[in-house]
Amino acid sequence: MKENQVENKGVKIIPLGGLEQIGMNITAFEYEDSIIVVDCGLSFPEDEMLGIDLVIPDVTYLKENINKVKGFIITHGHEDHIGSLPYVLKDINVPIYATKLTIGIIENKLKEHNLLKSTKRKVIKYGQSINLGCFRIEFIRTNHSIADAASLAIFTPAGIIVHTGDFKVDYTPVFGSVIDLPRFGELGKKGVLALLCDSTNVERPGYTMSERTVGKTFDNIFAENAKNRIIVATFASNVDRVQQIINSADKYGRKVVIEGRSMVNIITTASELGYLTIPNNIMIDIEQMKNYPDEQIVLITTGSQGEAMAALPRMAASIHKKISIKPGDTVIFSSTPIPGNEKPVFKVINELSMKGAKVIFQDTHVSGHACQEEIKLIYALTKPKYAIPVHGEYRHLIKHRELAQTMGIPKENVFVISSGDVLELSEERAGIIGKVPAQGILVDGLGVGDVGNIVLRDRQHLSENGLLIVVVTLEKYTNQIMAGPDIVSRGFVYVRESENLMDEARIVVSDALDKCLSRNTTDWGKMKTEIKDSLSDYLWKKTKRNPMILPIIMEVD
Repeated sequence: MKENQVENKGVKIIPLGGLEQIGMNITAFEYEDSIIVVDCGLSFPEDEMLGIDLVIPDVTYLKENINKVKGFIITHGHEDHIGSLPYVLKDINVPIYATKLTIGIIENKLKEHNLLKSTKRKVIKYGQSINLGCFRIEFIRTNHSIADAASLAIFTPAGIIVHTGDFKVDYTPVFGSVIDLPRFGELGKKGVLALLCDSTNVERPGYTMSERTVGKTFDNIFAENAKNRIIVATFASNVDRVQQIINSADKYGRKVVIEGRSMVNIITTASELGYLTIPNNIMIDIEQMKNYPDEQIVLITTGSQGEAMAALPRMAASIHKKISIKPGDTVIFSSTPIPGNEKPVFKVINELSMKGAKVIFQDTHVSGHACQEEIKLIYALTKPKYAIPVHGEYRHLIKHRELAQTMGIPKENVFVISSGDVLELSEERAGIIGKVPAQGILVDGLGVGDVGNIVLRDRQHLSENGLLIVVVTLEKYTNQIMAGPDIVSRGFVYVRESENLMDEARIVVSDALDKCLSRNTTDWGKMKTEIKDSLSDYLWKKTKRNPMILPIIMEVD
């Protein structure tokens, strides 16, 4: 009986992020005393997260089980897969395993945070396996919008798990080889216990176009705009896209200028590691631009998502120190707005158009994610017993569940899970057996996790309704009012035009204090509550607004 029990042990899959959202991908795999962590990404704040810079995963579960954690396995070098490493490594300092370019990009990050010396990292080649605890992990070649992306085959005592990472099937990639479809088929023959598959484009029918099609579009745009300065905004990490812009620039005799810190970092890393081929003397510094006529310049820049501090939005808003947009410029947006980001992108497009620039954003981008037919292909090759849709908002995961069922996977074997769920799988059974903390942790400036829901609620309250500060000075022992009440308004009403309102508000506060004194209340907490409640009621009646009220009581001898 004992031996049989060992057979039945399940492998636990614990997503700590990356579900119900695009971004912050991080998943732990646990079997007995071994844990491996796949990816460690960040996400960007939602609109209601006022003042927040980024959101990183809550790794409490990993901290509590630190002696089991064997390493981070990273699928590729995008921020939503590597961005949280500098924050998480401070608590969980275990080795990082990834392909060559991915490690190169991670090292840039570690340098910035002074973590290079203290972090072990190992470059893994496609087809190579590493043993960590009771897991064996094999890296499989895939295609994506950044070179060196990998899928993972995770061999566990409970069975083989395939994690696609972000992927597409590109038969004509710009750099490197085609996705290793035969390997997925071989794993399918061995028997795949579970498939964790990218859901980003699961709502789109058909196939994703090859990255190479964008190169043809660039050639046409360069030919049509031979007299204009060309500015291309794209994702810094899309090295293949940058390669194609450089190819077109070379073909049409233009010099290339790179602008934007992340763009410079990634292009430097990619060219040093041999992932970018840059013709001699084609790159010039931003300072040298003035020595060349407009028709000989291509500027590759960040800011295709309308991020306020990136280079292109600063040019559009006329606050870039070195580059001004002028009539006749051709600006190409070589990306699609991330869902929810449409507004800032169109704002930048409008600002550019007002300055007389010609803006092009059709056919200048292809996705790095698989559409329905490519996802079906992976299912057909791997024939998994269980399907776990990952990397997507809830609507994507639900759509993915339908797709998995059309591929013959029984409904009860498809698990749409949430971040923090603990899913246990074995050949015999599968189910959610618990929950771990997986709320995102907010980063504001240098503060990590010191802004929580209460602070955010206060910020929201302040941003919507403003602030009133009530200052009263009381005499010690007798609690007689010596000065005030004075009322200071910030973001509630313009005081000079609301003198009557303010005078009446002072009377309301005085009455509230008199009420307290007549009851012999000397507890400041109660006094403050009385002031807040009565003033709040009065202002709501008069203005239908609900500002934050801060009573301050001082005492004099």
